[in-house]
Amino acid sequence: MNIGSYAYEEYVHLVKSFHGSLAPGLLIGGFMVDLALKNLPEGEFFDAVCETPICLPDAVQLLTPCTIGNGWLTVLPFGRFAVSLYEKTDGRGVRVYLDMEKLKAWDEVHAWYLKLKKKPEQNYERLMSQIKEAGHGLLSVQRVRVEPETLRRKKLGPVAVCPVCGEAYPARHGERCKGCQGEAPYLEIEKVEAR
Repeated sequence: MNIGSYAYEEYVHLVKSFHGSLAPGLLIGGFMVDLALKNLPEGEFFDAVCETPICLPDAVQLLTPCTIGNGWLTVLPFGRFAVSLYEKTDGRGVRVYLDMEKLKAWDEVHAWYLKLKKKPEQNYERLMSQIKEAGHGLLSVQRVRVEPETLRRKKLGPVAVCPVCGEAYPARHGERCKGCQGEAPYLEIEKVEAR
């Protein structure tokens, strides 16, 4: 059994080293990306869209050249466990999603995904075994056409230096960087000397 170009156990090892643990969502995500790749026309130059920020983007980054950093992976905050791979210019591609009807046949996966059991009540070994056994059987495929321009990452554009913090930022954000406009997530910032 392969996931992408990796044997199953190789993918499991890769997931552990990249993600920090063997997350069930990342294992399912591997099967999802594998199925999407198998349903794309050969030789297509594609981008990816994940409809959740949880686990699935890591599978895309492990199994395809699409990453958040290179702009070929867009993560949407829809909360749906679905991924689309589509041709960069015409937007034609495939969407693979976790099918709730198919999930019913796998009780531990069903209970885990729908949070019907608290984590201490889950049987992790059974969960992982069912995911491995089910593989693509948890998933469904749809043909899609994406409007690539709606997802294309905006160019950085002109750069300015913030008069408050002295850091560079996209000038289109205004007269100050977004951090100095109150959008930074920090409660406190203290400068320290690097070691």
